[in-house]
Amino acid sequence: MDDLADFLRTRRARVRPESVGLHADTRRRVSGLRREEVAHLSGVSVDYYVRLEQGRARRPSAQVLDALARALDLDEVEREHLHRLANRPARPRRRPSVARPRPELLRVLDLVADAPAFLIDHRMTVLAANRLADLLYGRSVAGLNIARHVFLNEEGRDLFADWEDCTLDTVGHLRLAAGRCPDDPELASLIGELALRSERFRRLWARADVRTRTHGRKVYRHPSVGRLELHQENFVLPDCAGTELIVQSAAPGSADHDSLRLLAALGATGDPVVPDAV
Repeated sequence: MDDLADFLRTRRARVRPESVGLHADTRRRVSGLRREEVAHLSGVSVDYYVRLEQGRARRPSAQVLDALARALDLDEVEREHLHRLANRPARPRRRPSVARPRPELLRVLDLVADAPAFLIDHRMTVLAANRLADLLYGRSVAGLNIARHVFLNEEGRDLFADWEDCTLDTVGHLRLAAGRCPDDPELASLIGELALRSERFRRLWARADVRTRTHGRKVYRHPSVGRLELHQENFVLPDCAGTELIVQSAAPGSADHDSLRLLAALGATGDPVVPDAV
């Protein structure tokens, strides 16, 4: 499969003709724009654009890519993804190394005492976590792959109150990771496993959406403390390729902050918060 061609086709199908000043008549047989319309809007020949969508044209210029991004109404994340797909080197790149958190990073996790915090790699595998993150997930989360947990585990589906939004974020993140690390066999294996075992993952993956999340709301249904709405901040670590520090907090004095304190207290007393099963 040609990822660039696939991405162009799915973005073209998403654009409403009227949004770019075209008349959407009832005889239109395709969803979104026609190929010739994208070519016209971006200033390239129809033949060249068709070859791009068929995977027969390689390494389009930056100017052409920017024109296509404007015609297809791509946001900044999608535009960068388009450039990345179009400019992959011909020779295989080195496989991404397994991230090993520095001891200083592990100390930072332990210093975050009143909020769940963890480190994840580009495959969404948890590299390390603090005590409150373990209590939130009801298990030791180091080594847990969050994408598998979201799509393949009933516990994961029950835990995330905004499960459908979580699936969109997860697929969007993995799409970006696949664009950045096309030669990572472990990532490819993970994506294949999810596609084989989850119909929803297959449907979302076929849309070729990409997403990046820097901050936002995260809502849980915890079996011990009930509904828990947290604010998530994602910090990309500059010296660790693809690794992020994630911290989920609640405003002091809020009901959610009280619930986090209750969760910590339950964990301290050894009450029901610890099934440590994969």
